[in-house]
Amino acid sequence: MVLTRYLREKLEELNPGLPGEAYREAVRQVMEYSAILTTLATNREKYALLKDGVQVSYRNEKGELKKERLRVFNFGEPEKNHFLCVRELWVRGDLYRRRADIVGFVNGIPLLFMELKNVSRDIRAAYEQNLADYKDTVPHLFHHNAFVVLANGVDAKIGLIFSRFEYFHEWKRLAEEAAGSVEMETLLKGVCDKRNFMDLFENFIVFDESSGAPVKILARNHQFLGVNRAVEAVKKREERQGKLGVFWHTQGSGKSYSMVFFTRKVHRR
Repeated sequence: MVLTRYLREKLEELNPGLPGEAYREAVRQVMEYSAILTTLATNREKYALLKDGVQVSYRNEKGELKKERLRVFNFGEPEKNHFLCVRELWVRGDLYRRRADIVGFVNGIPLLFMELKNVSRDIRAAYEQNLADYKDTVPHLFHHNAFVVLANGVDAKIGLIFSRFEYFHEWKRLAEEAAGSVEMETLLKGVCDKRNFMDLFENFIVFDESSGAPVKILARNHQFLGVNRAVEAVKKREERQGKLGVFWHTQGSGKSYSMVFFTRKVHRR
């Protein structure tokens, strides 16, 4: 489900001056998958590849074997990535075809999946009926997926292809000090803003194996806002005399994961 033309163009733009074989190898690695791996295992593998870059080998003009790690996304300047939303996209599986409501591509990679219902329908139906069917019939659609949005024009929740419905959550605020508004519009403005979207992908997804089997975790609205405020405090730590402030959480709201998101983003940036 990769749009290879856009991917190849961005690989060349972000990693200029390499021979064609290097770009072809990067495209191959992004697209290939093993049929024996679960969708979760494949998704985890692709996430690491997309986030940290694709390592390729090639021979230069002197015939010397070289290794390079090719960037797939421009995280430093998110707006310079290529963003594309496709409505009613037909996807062919081994036995069936399915038509996805909206698929969002970044540099040709399908990172966003949206399932939409009529305004009169509960969005739980989008999860229990449609999403479950897509997972069974066209699982390759989700090999690179980062986010799933379920919506009916008024209500909307964001989660992961592997999440139970209870773990899909609303996006209530666009800024820490803003008044909350639980609406589809708030979620779209908060999540699909290009800078926020790439930040969520890069810094607010974690695969947790602490309980044994790996689980994919996505930050919730309050974690995304709070961690980013804390990261800003780190940047100004000298003028703040090392005092970063207090990050409040209620019980069960994800303190441990917030610490992981925070430390990972600080190290990465």
